[in-house]
Order: sequence, then structure tokens, then C-alpha cells
Amino acid sequence: MNGVQRPFRNLVCSRSMASKTPVGFIGLGNMGNPMAKNLMKHGYPLIIYDVFPDACKEFQDAGEQVVSSPEDVAEKADRIITVLPTSINAIEAYSGANGILKKVKKGSLLIDSSTIDPAVSKELAKEAEKMGAVFMDAPVSGGVGAARSGNLTFMVGGVEDEFAAAQQLLGCMGSNVVYCGAVGTGQAAKICNNMLLAISMIGTAETMNLGIRLGLDPKLLAKILNMSSGRCWSSDSYNPVPGVMDGVPSANNYQGGFGTTLMAKDLGLAQDSATSTKSPILLGSQAHQIYRMMCAKGYSQKDFSSVFQFLREEETF
Repeated sequence: MNGVQRPFRNLVCSRSMASKTPVGFIGLGNMGNPMAKNLMKHGYPLIIYDVFPDACKEFQDAGEQVVSSPEDVAEKADRIITVLPTSINAIEAYSGANGILKKVKKGSLLIDSSTIDPAVSKELAKEAEKMGAVFMDAPVSGGVGAARSGNLTFMVGGVEDEFAAAQQLLGCMGSNVVYCGAVGTGQAAKICNNMLLAISMIGTAETMNLGIRLGLDPKLLAKILNMSSGRCWSSDSYNPVPGVMDGVPSANNYQGGFGTTLMAKDLGLAQDSATSTKSPILLGSQAHQIYRMMCAKGYSQKDFSSVFQFLREEETF
């Protein structure tokens, strides 16, 4: 397949296409919970683990098997998906004292849908290979709404010969499953995407704030932006101004969605990658500082679109 990077066709799972042997699933947060539910909808029995037992309760009530550690998942399933907040969490889940690699079976497929440092993904892949398993990084984009509807985009890095097996599972949770190249390239694509997302969200927030202060109705301004050249996902699908859109975090006091802490973490990964590759990211660095400031000023648990509220309150800018 000559190494060309390209998107694969949208995959619609059906019960006739996939072997319904159990799938391990570790990490049932805002993204992992609906992703796991979509696997259930497609008939996959799950072996579940989360560091917070309460997160597992609804799955246990639905008849899924809950175990007490990642290594227990690895003992019972040879296909495992992890969705974890940080590089440290991923290292612990795979290489920790009770990690997946303690009991992983030869030939197992390990798919990590966390957003972590590409170097960590590469190291975990090496460790998995020593145990006879295959590790692929497959971070996601699309947010909680897309996770619920099964319309996520997965950016996959790993051995190309194993992509079809990964695609079979990921296609049950996403409408786009894209092969990016070797291990770590999925993370690279995700980091780049999230840096752009942060920059565009800040730009949308600044624009909406300016327009409101100039006397424009926010719904009217959003309508104009979304039929003009300034249109972007942050303006037309995830608008940060309360009252402009329904069904987004700004309509719910910025609860749910993608947390400011996680955005600051992803921008830190972008900053590290920019330093190591000597890449100028002037706006990306500024976005990183803004989201770090937000975390220090009480916004850490709010959705990242709360940057609109933060900028409204920070007159000193």
C-alpha cells in the first residue's frame, strides 16, 4: 500500500461483520462511556474497568463483566480499548503493577484512544511487542456528542497490516477511521487538530465578545459568521456564547464536553512537540498560556468553550 496516508471509507458495523468475542474497555469518562455503549449496541460483550468503580455500575447493571484491574481485563480479552486522560494514566494502565502488559495474551490487539505524548505511544508499542501483542494509537476527535452518536473520527497509528482489525472495532464508534502511519502518528494528528481547535475557539470567543460589545445580537452575529468566511466548527457547531445554540456546553453553564484541563494538557503536548521539532507555534503557545490561566482561575472543570466567559471577565486583556 506504498505508505500513502489516506482516509478509509466510512465503516458501518453490522452483526454479520464482526466476531463477537469480548472486548476489553478501560476508561469510562465523558468519552469512554458513550464509546463503550456503542460497542454494546453492536453486540460486543465487554470486560470493563475504570479506576472509579461508580463509573462501571451502569455497565454492570446492563450485564457486562466488571473486573478490578487492567491486568484482569487483559486476562479475559484479547482486544482492548483504552480511553484515558493523560500519558501518566496510560503508562499506569499498560505498564503499571496491575497493568495490561502483566497478563496480555500473545496476539492481542491493544488500541489506545487516549490523547497522549507520541513518544509514550511509541514506548508502549515497543513494550507490547516484547509481549507478542500489537499496540496502536487511535485518538479521537468529535467531542461527547459525536461519541454518543457514533460519529467520532479516529486517527490511527500502528502496523498497517493490523489496521483492518482495529477498524472493525473503531468503526462501531466512529464514522471516520483514518490510517495515519506508524505508531505515534495518530497522536501527532490529534495534537495538531486540538491546537487548531483551541486557537479557533479563542478566536470565536474574542469575536463574539467584540461583536456583543459593539451592540450586535449574538445569535445574529453567529448567523452572519456561519454564512461568511469566518465560519469554523467553534462558531457553527460548538458556539461558546450562552443562548446561541442548544445542546452544547455553553447552554449548560459549560458543564460536560471537553474540559479546560484536558485542553491545556493537549496544548502542552503540542508545545513539547513544537520544541522537539523546532516548529514555531506562536498562536498555539498563546492558546496554551490562556488555557493554563483558566485552570488557575477556577475554569479547570468547565468545558474549554468557557474561554468566552473567561475573556469577558478578564478586562485586563
